[in-house]
Parts: sequence; C-alpha cells; structure tokens
Amino acid sequence: MSAEPQNNIRNFSIVAHIDHGKSTLADRLIQLTGGLQDREMQEQVLDSMDIERERGITIKAQTVRLSYLAKDGQTYILNLMDTPGHVDFAYEVSRSLAACEGSLLVVDASQGVEAQTLANVYQALDNNHEIVPVLNKIDLPAAEPERVKEQIEEVIGLDASDAVPISAKTGLGIDLVLEAIVTRLPPPKGDREAPLKAMLVDSWYDVYLGVVVLVRIVDGVLKKGMKIRLMGTGAAYDVDKVGVFTPKMRDVAELGPGEIGFLTGSIKEVADTRVGDTITEEKRQTKEMLPGFKPAQPVVFCGLFPVDAADFEDLRAAMGKLRLNDASFSYEMETSAALGFGFRCGFLGLLHLEIIQERLEREFNLDLIATAPSVIYKIEMTNGDVIELHNPADMPDVVKIEQISEPWIQATILTPDEYLGAVLKLCQDRRGVQSELSYVGSRAMVVYDLPLNEVVFDFYDRLKSISKGYASFDYHITEYRPGDLVKMSILVNAEPVDALSMLVHRTRAEARGRAMCEKLKELIPPHLFVIPVQAALGGKIIARETIRALRKDVTAKCYGGDATRKRKLLEKQKAGKKKLRQFGRVEIPQEAFIAALKMDE
Repeated sequence: MSAEPQNNIRNFSIVAHIDHGKSTLADRLIQLTGGLQDREMQEQVLDSMDIERERGITIKAQTVRLSYLAKDGQTYILNLMDTPGHVDFAYEVSRSLAACEGSLLVVDASQGVEAQTLANVYQALDNNHEIVPVLNKIDLPAAEPERVKEQIEEVIGLDASDAVPISAKTGLGIDLVLEAIVTRLPPPKGDREAPLKAMLVDSWYDVYLGVVVLVRIVDGVLKKGMKIRLMGTGAAYDVDKVGVFTPKMRDVAELGPGEIGFLTGSIKEVADTRVGDTITEEKRQTKEMLPGFKPAQPVVFCGLFPVDAADFEDLRAAMGKLRLNDASFSYEMETSAALGFGFRCGFLGLLHLEIIQERLEREFNLDLIATAPSVIYKIEMTNGDVIELHNPADMPDVVKIEQISEPWIQATILTPDEYLGAVLKLCQDRRGVQSELSYVGSRAMVVYDLPLNEVVFDFYDRLKSISKGYASFDYHITEYRPGDLVKMSILVNAEPVDALSMLVHRTRAEARGRAMCEKLKELIPPHLFVIPVQAALGGKIIARETIRALRKDVTAKCYGGDATRKRKLLEKQKAGKKKLRQFGRVEIPQEAFIAALKMDE
C-alpha cells in the first residue's frame, strides 16, 4: 500500500470538557467507517487502561486511522486523536493538537460551554486549527441547542451557526460529522521530496516490540529499514516496522507527509524518546528542528512509601516500569523517620497523583501511603542563592532565609448563578484575589488568582461539593510571588513527624494546626501513657491536644486491707508510666496518616 494522496488526508482531534462525549463520538466514527466490526466494538474503545474504563475518563491521547468514502465519491483517510478533557492531562492535549490541522469541538447541548472547553479551544486556536463545533446529546430532554450556539459565539467567539447537531450515544448525525471533517477541515501541507522531518507525538513501551513511537510526518517519507536519528537526544536507530492504528496495529510500507502512524526500532527505553523531538533520516538530515513542546513540569509533589518496608524494591521496579509509559511522572528516593524508605514523586496535578498511585497499587499489587501533597517553593537565601524546595521536611534554617516564594495560578471557574456566593467565599478563604467576574447566559465566569498550595489540597473536591457538581474549573500557573510562609511541624509525644510537616501561610497556620491536632487525637489509639499532640512553628507551640492514657486497674486484686498497699501499687504504676513516656514509641497507624492528610477545613 503506498502513501495516500495528500489532499485526501484529514488530521483532527476531538476537544471537549470532561464527560461531554469525546470518547463516545470516537466510538461512533470508528464504527461508521468500519474500523472495527460490530462484534469487536466495546464502549470507549480507545480507552485501553482499566482505570480509564472504570472512571470513564481519558488519560492518554489515542490515535486511529479511518478510511471514509465521502459523498463526492473519493476515499479519505481520517486520522483521529481522542484527547483527555481533564486539566491534569492538558499537556497530552497540547501535543495531540500539534499533530493535527483541525479540531472537532464537542459541546454538551444540555450543559453548554465549560471551563475546560475554553482552555482546550484556546490551545487549538494557538495551533492555528480550523474548528468545527459539534453539539452532542441533542436527544436529551434538557438539550437547548440554540442557547448553546449563542453561548459558543459569546464566550469563544466562534461562528456556531453551522454547528453539527448529533447524539453520539444513539449515532444520530454522525454522517454529518464525517462530511464536515472532509469538507471543512484543511488537508496537511508537506513536501514529499524534502528530507524526512517527523514529530514524535507519543511513545510507550510494548513487551514484544520495545518502544513504540507515534509520529506525525511533516516532510519526506518514512520507510521500513531506514536509519533514523532523533535530533533532540542524538540517538540513531534502524526502523524495524512502520504502521498505522486502525485501532488495531497494521503494518504499512511507508508513511508520507501529513500521515500519522507508528514506528518501532528496538529502542530500549521510553526515556530516550522525548515527546516533541524531531525525527529525521540519518543520511539526509533536515536543517532545522520542529519547535517541540515544553517538557511537562511537575506541579505537585508527594512522598510515596510502601506500607510494608520489605516491598521497597518492588516499588522501585514498579516506578521504573510506570516511568517507561508516562514521561510526565518523575521520582527520586527519600527516607523518613516515620515511614522508612520511599520516593518523592512529582505529578501534574492531584488526579494524576491519584491515578499513578492507583496504577501502582493495582498493576503491581503494592500497598502505599502518600504524604501530604506540596508544591515547589523557591527560597532566596541571605547569601543570594536561590533553592527549590520540594519537601517541607528539607526546609533550611529560618535565619538563613531571605524570603520564600510560592507558585500562583490563574483559575477560571464557571458556575451556575445560585452557587456563586459559595464559590467566591471558597476562593476568598483560600487567599484568592478576584480579577474578573462576567456572565455567560445564566452562568457566572469568575477568574481568580490563587496560591497553588491552597488548591492542591482539596480545592477541587470542595468546589464540586459546594456547587453540587455543576461548577467547572481550569487553571494554569502564572508566576511565583513572595509570601509569608512558615513551616508547621506536628509533634507526637515531643517527636516531630516529618511526613506531616507542611508549609502554610502564617495567617492560616493556627487553624490548620488546630484542625490537624484534633484530627490526630481521634485517629491515634490511646497508649498506656499520656501522649501530647502538638503543632509548632519553629519553637512556638500553636496548638495542642492530649490523648489520655489507657489505665490498667492495678489495685483490683487488693480487697480490703491497708491503703498504703494500694498507694504503693499506684506509685509503682505511675513510675512505670513516667518511664514509658520517656522511652515508649507511639505507634501511629497507617489509616491515621492517610486520614490526617485528607484534612477537611
């Protein structure tokens, strides 16, 4: 099979807010073009991970090549990229968009434009995409297609008069979508005779083939047996196999300009194939590299420790394997007095953290504890050095610190009017600064500047609960600002518990500390001696709770007789408790750690 005529290729991605029906639309497109027979079809066919299926979200962007016989009698090759909708995986979206010329913007006809819809559309516009609006779920009784069209025009500024009305679930209007893709999206540009220039869109590890690399050819031709060079890393490989996904892998002889496909070449590690790198031919190299992507910056850090210290080596191996498939996840070793050996890991956000933790527990049968999530702080020392602080436990001496800066984000929140008050109060409580408030139909759009450290904790959950799930939220990091931040340590029986220490704003320290102590008082079981639980800033105790001792009745066997005998036994017990309190270890159960970290305000 030779490469297709370029004018008959369409590369497009589907962008939308979470749950507006991207993956279901992708299913219908695959079904209608005969990519899979009916017996092979399943719901969300492109979401291959178990977690994606259970949670009904897309995490990895997936690609399919479909062939479609249009009404004008020509056969078109459609390369579809299904992208994630969740804010933590925004960088997956950005690289999928860079490989396409157009996007289908899917908007739920009953819910309208949401925060993530905006974020993803702006990304598509930054990549100069042609955008076709699609109104999904028009078979719902609550659907208001006309109102949503107005909303698209108002908020995004896209002409939505010829938006395609569909129901991806029932398959209504899918043929119109295919026609719109063919007629309204542009074919790719590219020169077949030029030296090979291809963009590395994604890579993952396959047990049989080694690393599989997803590429988008810009210029030139990629053939089997060619020797290629990755320009970013400088490594060279022989291509063993070139092919496309129809969702099943299928080998082809070559890929021409504008096509999206995969190659394998006995590459050992995914770390060698950087996303956004430029692939060229070893003999005829292209002059300049493609612009590529910013590497994904981890935003949230937390420690992961095995519950059973003997599992440490298994955890290390599991992390290595996960890192093979997810380049945005980074980790380094750390030790903790309370938890033993573990890893300090960086994630793109809380959902990413939760999913990595779940994959480690599920795919590798590990029991893990995660410490409190924290963000990267920049600390200016008095001698002029600037250091990055990932873990509050490593904070340098206060005397040497000039100032601490924390990352701030710009958050866009869309919420129905009746929850606006609660949403504003939540942002205000989290030290937010409001920058704008406007109305989109009956919904309010609020833009806030918020410190990231207040958001990573449980902001998203709280926002969902106060708005009954209707508010949507999107953010990006804007800058670092100096703040009055202090390190709060938690002491149990006068011993600091490093896994619970955190950096907080001075104004919030006391409330945070008190809540933490109260929580731990409920969670730590009583011992035979009194245990003080304290929160401290440096040497100053700001909150304290006391866990009462379990009391064994030592005088039970004395019936009648002399009072001095009883007193003697009680004195002996008291001395024993005093000694215990000096040398006794307080066992903090795992559940207590986890529950204390999930602290509600």
